[in-house]
Amino acid sequence: MEIKNAIVTGAASGMGKISAKRLAAEGVRVAAIDINEENLNQLKQEVQ
Repeated sequence: MEIKNAIVTGAASGMGKISAKRLAAEGVRVAAIDINEENLNQLKQEVQ
């Protein structure tokens, strides 16, 4: 994948979460955005 940076909205759950995790696994820098701060922090823990 050639994309180096991505912005994912709705990243705390569902397709947004799946997309953010997949992009991060591919080495893309992900800016994850969501209104659910608790789930967003959980996502952060999962991808670090």
